[in-house]
Amino acid sequence: MAEDHSALIAKLTDAIGAAYVLTDPTDMAGRLVEDRGLYTGTAIAILRPGSTEEVAACVRLCAAAGVAIVPQGGNTGLVGGGVANGGVILTTDRMNRIRNVDATNATLTVDAGCILANIQQAADDAGALFPLSLASEGSCQIGGNLSTNAGGTAVLRYGNMRDLVLGLEVVLPDGRVLNDLNGLRKNNTGYDLRNLFIGAEGTLGIITAAVLKLFPKPVTRATALVACDGPQAALALYTRMRAQNADTLSTFEYVERMALQMVLDHAHGCTDPMAEVHPAYCLIELTSANAADTLDARMETALEAAFEAGEIHDAVIGASEAQKDALWALREHLSESQKPEGASIKHDVSVPVSRVADFITTAKAACLAHMPDLRPCPFGHFGDGNLHFNLSRPVDMDDATFLAEYPTFNRIVHDIVHQMDGSISAEHGIGQVKRAELRRYKDPVALELMQQLKSAIDPANIMNPGKVL
Repeated sequence: MAEDHSALIAKLTDAIGAAYVLTDPTDMAGRLVEDRGLYTGTAIAILRPGSTEEVAACVRLCAAAGVAIVPQGGNTGLVGGGVANGGVILTTDRMNRIRNVDATNATLTVDAGCILANIQQAADDAGALFPLSLASEGSCQIGGNLSTNAGGTAVLRYGNMRDLVLGLEVVLPDGRVLNDLNGLRKNNTGYDLRNLFIGAEGTLGIITAAVLKLFPKPVTRATALVACDGPQAALALYTRMRAQNADTLSTFEYVERMALQMVLDHAHGCTDPMAEVHPAYCLIELTSANAADTLDARMETALEAAFEAGEIHDAVIGASEAQKDALWALREHLSESQKPEGASIKHDVSVPVSRVADFITTAKAACLAHMPDLRPCPFGHFGDGNLHFNLSRPVDMDDATFLAEYPTFNRIVHDIVHQMDGSISAEHGIGQVKRAELRRYKDPVALELMQQLKSAIDPANIMNPGKVL
């Protein structure tokens, strides 16, 4: 017999308004399914509070009733972290204010529900840059980016989400509000509470606002797509680019031909900028806030030396903004272009940069040894050691049969990652997908400390239960 939550629903309705407490299955449907469709959840209601005070009121009521809360941003996650298994979903989509722009302090204070692209635009309007950039930036929210410690294509230059925030406002599991919304770059007053909540995937509290760092706005850029033989050549090229252009190197992305071919086959308007087919490619971008910097010349100098060293076979440097955007499109459409090719098994991993090439070679060989017709599609943020080691199913295999191999491929890939002192989750989080994997590979003492923190902050385990730990 289903538990009666009518009294709680009535109190939540009084707290935030009937229009913002959704209980109709049709209204809730879109929030119950993970982006890739691998997880479908259940919930008694979806709550849409419009302020920190309303979030706190909702949390207090749910805590008193012993009802679990699943915080949810743009619902663009890939590991089932925002999927509810009962309880309520609390979404911050109505909390989308830019609270303050401080140009002198180079900070932007925002509500957690602000869409990433809108934050980028607000920074641009202020003559600055907020550098976090993801494929889902048109729909993901900054609260979710913080909760997963998102990375993206500019980590090489600017760091992960953890490096891009100075202060947070968080509603704790008992409804109290932690106000740490400062714009200080130096604050040595005890434990770093802010970083407890970044990357915690909503298991310790609900981020409601953040103070973000701004950076000088780039006014010039050089963008190149470079062809090479594979990961070892790419690593040699990256080492060269870093040595010659460390002050301007913002992006170094790696894409193998099979992944690029999927983009050419399925992404509208994308064409191959090179006359010949090559085994692998690197997307490189230099940026500068100094208009006098001759970035194209610097790019050309480095690539000419790489040609002479036999590291690369061909290169296309964007001659206009449109051409640069077209080169970026080849990278940005990778994830969506895999979908028409059937099921894929995805790994978001990182290893030391010095081991990236070895990892790709070793992991591909191991996976192909298990399934010779497999189509490996490694791509990603080569310059910071983060790869999306995706595996597309064999052409003649059905999706269900292939996805049944998920545990086997996880063991193959993650064992290699662990042997190379890497991480099984670089930027997507743990969620539900990697809970067992975390316990297999994480240091036992670290796991014990994580559990103690969870128990201390959320003793009733109402915040996103069943995720991470």
